[in-house]
Amino acid sequence: MRHLELHILQSVPVACLNRDDLGSPKTAVFGGVQRARVSSQCWKRAIREYCGELLPQHFKGERTRLIVEPLRDIFINTYGLDEATALVKANDLAEGLATLDKDAAKKNKLQTKTLFFTSRSELEALAAIAVNNENIKKHAKTFAQSLCTDAADIALFGRMVASAPELTLEGAAMFSHALSTHKADNEIDFFSALDDLLPSEETGAGMTGTLEFNAAAYYRFCALNLDMLADADHLGALSPDERQGIVAAFVEATLKAMPVARKNSMNANTMPAYVLCVLRDSGQPVQLVNAFEKAVYSPDGRGYVEASIKRMEEEYQRLENTWGLTAVETIRMPLQSLGELLQGVRRHVR
Repeated sequence: MRHLELHILQSVPVACLNRDDLGSPKTAVFGGVQRARVSSQCWKRAIREYCGELLPQHFKGERTRLIVEPLRDIFINTYGLDEATALVKANDLAEGLATLDKDAAKKNKLQTKTLFFTSRSELEALAAIAVNNENIKKHAKTFAQSLCTDAADIALFGRMVASAPELTLEGAAMFSHALSTHKADNEIDFFSALDDLLPSEETGAGMTGTLEFNAAAYYRFCALNLDMLADADHLGALSPDERQGIVAAFVEATLKAMPVARKNSMNANTMPAYVLCVLRDSGQPVQLVNAFEKAVYSPDGRGYVEASIKRMEEEYQRLENTWGLTAVETIRMPLQSLGELLQGVRRHVR
């Protein structure tokens, strides 16, 4: 399997990038100590949205329950169907692809029970196939299977349809949860707000509260199956130049995108401190997270990044020497620029 790996070290200040059900920053125990954690799905959403800014013509997938109305509008505006007929066809098509939410329908809400990852061009292609078919609901899944998607985000991040496994598409991109390279404890921020209209003779805060936060140096890992990306179920219909542009945009977004939680009060936008990009012609992606199984320790406030870089490079060399995990090319930032990294990645995309 031809693939690329991105091993990223990124230091983040006071933040709450990814919260649990109680509003606390997510954590995990690794190597016997608590680490700060950011879930893969959290960072993936930020990456998807950034990709849409870099290359909107290809990153146009949308995860939504609201597919009935767009389908209805396509039947009306493109094929001239009356509203009642268009709505019946749209409902049948949506029911065939997912499952309509009948409780919502009672409240005049047209939506499916589960999120469906699709794109405008895919809905248009489905409508074109279904418009003259009298048994849409029965054949909807067959219609969808016959489509060649050009939505790069669906090809990269995949699509899971619980009600229709045949529409499930494995994503070419693989992510791990980001973990701090060191022990990390959540801390509490006590805050208060003043009432601007409070009479001068009265004192005290208008409100008080607490928020949890942490600060950490994260190890992030992402890999991309380049062979899968080029197959017929993914982006095989596109040209090599188009696939190169998509992969370059994906890599750039992976390095630059940040989750936006509490961005106005705990802005944590930083760039990675170190990136090791590995390109291989065979085998499977391998993480370097075990470099930090023993938590990095920072005596005398020396920071975590420098020691983490050393640990990660030592783990990479150990795996290479012990297991023969040779690379076709390795690119390191900041020893090389982002432009050089993206140029190197493009060379390996067919």
